[in-house]
Amino acid sequence: MNKWTYGAVALAALIVAVFGWPPFSGGPSGKGLLDDSYMSKETGVQRQPNGIYEVSALTRMPGVKAEMVRWWFADYMQTTEHYKRWHPTAHVWMDWENKVPGEYVGASHLVHEYIGSELLKLRIQFVPPEEILTDADLKPGDVAVCAKAGLLETPIYLTRMCHIIRDTEFGAEMRSRFWMGHIARRDGNDSVFSIEGVLGNTYLVRTLGIGQDDAVALMIHAIEEMGTLADFLPGLYVQETVWSPAPMPTVEPQSGN
Repeated sequence: MNKWTYGAVALAALIVAVFGWPPFSGGPSGKGLLDDSYMSKETGVQRQPNGIYEVSALTRMPGVKAEMVRWWFADYMQTTEHYKRWHPTAHVWMDWENKVPGEYVGASHLVHEYIGSELLKLRIQFVPPEEILTDADLKPGDVAVCAKAGLLETPIYLTRMCHIIRDTEFGAEMRSRFWMGHIARRDGNDSVFSIEGVLGNTYLVRTLGIGQDDAVALMIHAIEEMGTLADFLPGLYVQETVWSPAPMPTVEPQSGN
């Protein structure tokens, strides 16, 4: 090979080393997440060729229906007390921004929570599934809770995530996926072009900034909080939503003349 060929090969190798493969690759895919069959890895962590850490967690939820999970996010969870019940040892505080009753898409969940031993202050912006999953194709009855998660006090997104819930014969199953390392500067709810996004989405920065311990801590957190939710959600849903008739008024007997 001549020097120009060597130079081209060296440049290509440098680009892959810095930016990953494929360079500046796109967003997460919903492939497999919406299938009835199981994927090769339903729970675990894996570094992707572009530097992203994909975190997976499967939660089986006996007695739960997908609609109950939608109701939990859209209707019920309103206070820090509700939020702490979801994970008593890790959840500290919550509030909502732009929350509309009966909806979670378009709202931001503002939280303080421990992931591993670190207290994080996060802003979780709920978005339509197709904004995260490039090929989302939900089946009737499925529920998708998808978001861009980032720092509460700094306008930076760090992670994309989806919880896909489907009904089963015993209740429901939740497939949780987090793609750690999708960096974007935030202007309101919009991702905007920035030097942070250009540099933060390189393979080199992703591998230096996100370690396996971070990914495992997030996986464990998801397993714990969704397992806890599965334990109390059926009873809570019945208690809060099932109509019961008002008691009949008591009629005092009248004394005879």
